[in-house]
Amino acid sequence: MIRNYFKTALRSLLKNKGFTFINILGLALGLAICLLITFYVIDELSYDRYNIKHERVYRVNTVLKYSGTLTEYATAAIPVANVLKTEFPEVETAVRISPALNIRFKKGDEIVREDGTTFYSEPNVFDVFTLPLLSGDTKTALKESNSVVIAESMAKKYFNRINVVGQTLFLVTSGTSLKITGVMKDMPPQSHFRANFLLARDHPINNAAAWNQLTPFATYALLKTNASISQLETKLNTDMQNGLKSSSTMNYSKFAAGGNYFKLSLMPVTDIHLKSNRVMELGANGNGQYVYIFTAVAVFILLLACINFMNLSTARSANRAREVGVRKVLGSSRSHLIFQFLAESLIVTFVAAIIAVLAAWALLPLFNHLSNKQLAINGQTLIWLFPALLSIVMVVGILAGSYPAFFLSAFQPINVLKGKVSTGFKGAAFRSTLVVFQFSISIFLVIGTLVIYNQLNYIQNKDLGFNRNQVLILNNVNTLEHPELLKQEIKKLPGVVNATLTSFLPTANNKVLNYVSPGGKEGQSTQFWKIDEDYISTMGMQMKTGRGFSGEFRTDSTAMVINETAAKVFGYDNDAIGKTITTGAATNLKKYHVIGVVKDFNFSSLRDNVTPLVMTLDNDWLARLSVRVNTHNLPSLMTRLEKTWKTIAPNEHFDYSFMDADFDALYRTEQRMGQLFILFTGLAIAIACLGLFGLAAYAAEQRNREIGIRKVLGASITAIVTMLSKDFVRLVIISFAIAAPLAWLTMNKWLQGFAYRQNIQWWVVMLAGSGAVFIALATISLQSFRAAAANPVESLRDGD
Repeated sequence: MIRNYFKTALRSLLKNKGFTFINILGLALGLAICLLITFYVIDELSYDRYNIKHERVYRVNTVLKYSGTLTEYATAAIPVANVLKTEFPEVETAVRISPALNIRFKKGDEIVREDGTTFYSEPNVFDVFTLPLLSGDTKTALKESNSVVIAESMAKKYFNRINVVGQTLFLVTSGTSLKITGVMKDMPPQSHFRANFLLARDHPINNAAAWNQLTPFATYALLKTNASISQLETKLNTDMQNGLKSSSTMNYSKFAAGGNYFKLSLMPVTDIHLKSNRVMELGANGNGQYVYIFTAVAVFILLLACINFMNLSTARSANRAREVGVRKVLGSSRSHLIFQFLAESLIVTFVAAIIAVLAAWALLPLFNHLSNKQLAINGQTLIWLFPALLSIVMVVGILAGSYPAFFLSAFQPINVLKGKVSTGFKGAAFRSTLVVFQFSISIFLVIGTLVIYNQLNYIQNKDLGFNRNQVLILNNVNTLEHPELLKQEIKKLPGVVNATLTSFLPTANNKVLNYVSPGGKEGQSTQFWKIDEDYISTMGMQMKTGRGFSGEFRTDSTAMVINETAAKVFGYDNDAIGKTITTGAATNLKKYHVIGVVKDFNFSSLRDNVTPLVMTLDNDWLARLSVRVNTHNLPSLMTRLEKTWKTIAPNEHFDYSFMDADFDALYRTEQRMGQLFILFTGLAIAIACLGLFGLAAYAAEQRNREIGIRKVLGASITAIVTMLSKDFVRLVIISFAIAAPLAWLTMNKWLQGFAYRQNIQWWVVMLAGSGAVFIALATISLQSFRAAAANPVESLRDGD
């Protein structure tokens, strides 16, 4: 019996090839998108779960409120780790990890830059994180000074083999040889930080350091089973308050009286990737909002495909009504008819699922490129993919086919055979509701895409307070014996406007915090940058008052330039020039005098407000050379730059980047999400239009005789197209009225994540609405025009 159901269903589907093609194509597109998004979501949710003890690993975060400014840090003060290990019985151990900046290793005669994947770590890192060693002992690997554990891929890169324990790596940055004491498996991509090199610190950490001194140390605690997080946070914050009260570097009573505070919190390591975007993160994190958004997009697009199926099936009711009536007269029960229609639905869904898997596999490289992922359909993926697909086929097949099955099987044979079955588009309230739902989703996605694009365009063109265009950044400068000589020689080249030596760039990640005391006031945590006299002019920054640094003034060695925000926080709104600012501990104070206030410039993501920043005239041993150029023949200038570099540093690699590209990297996540949104929105509209195209075709077919009569009575093609289209267009307008306010509320909430944002413009909403109406009208009119242009004699003959 079941075999007969499927055999009959297959015959019916092949008989109506156009209907079958549209249904399969719509479902396949929806399922393919759903699969791609599922791969993405599973990958995002799996971060840091490779750690066997991930359920018990927490990172200590710090929140600082000062002068009304709230700043969240992914790091903690130095004493925190030691206190956790020695004074909290619910903590098994704690480890500190900090990024190693401007790292250069020597590979033969070549110097290789390894920034971003090199970290200083305490020896017990292997007790907290699952980092299996292929060779070496986890208990002793980082015990000795100048020792290093490297990843398997790095061993192959530098030595062409894995067994390299006992070998040495020359660290150009510090001029020391590091002994390799372990080779670990490569960390998986799903980690909030990726370490290819773990360096032992060459000096012990001073655990008695100040509680108010924020450092680059990320502190992780491994808790015992069933430890109370809330109680641990309470006790930890109590210890911090006691440490701050006894600090010799700050007046805690005065600090707290102003409504200022430090607060520590514990974050599960598995939450870091999607829920943390704090200062001093060890790596670039994702955004949990995008996971929720794309999950919703996947569900909505799958619903669009199912709605297409239901709409087209019920629209064909008139064509199959007589078949149902005859089969009922011949003795078929309603349950048999339901099974028959469900069998058709399952066949369509099964074929669509196969096509979807092939399409997802073919589109995966493009999707990986857009999302910056390394997703793959492999053996591990297939373990859950086949059961999931089988479940989807059953659920979608039954869901998409249920309404047509129950709707068609409910026809009364007497009414059917008399021709008393409601046909066409009129009277189909349920089908109209589904069309409204479809286009509401599509319009919602269009508005969301336009808002994202508009915000990214705003970021690209916003006045940041510095000029990022035509600035070339030369790396590896710190490895040179005379970087100043390189700077002076490059400044002589035609096409070079100016050059500056510093690592503190608005688009760089190596921000350094320090405590300063303005005019005897309580210490304030600020950005503390070391620059030279050419920095402000090279970056294209503007002074609000005073001047920048100059080699003509010897006193500039103790001078300081601050930004507008620092002037406001310090209480120097209009009279900052000449004020004294002190840095350092009580035993090693250094006084600076303010010589200028630079206009605020964005040195972080536009998600954050500008924070206080001070700059001093000082040598920066991590310096890079930033060169402002003004030439229309950049290739020629690049050749001269490289020639100058090779003359001064013949054995050093010429490595460079452009500041505008580095700036774009800060918003790469939003750019990728914007591209994916455009892709998904386009496909969602295509699916919706595919269904609308089919509906228009069947509506025209079912009103074939009416169209013929109207033409005979003198109706024009324009009038007939308008008649056939107006109902559909009305539904699209209703969809716009529903989707527009929902999209505005949702995207306005997304924009709140940016301190600097472009408000949603009215034209964005209107463009989405008019675009949806235009696309729907174009889709419908194509079918309507064909029906209106047909010979009325043929349609009237067919109607007899």
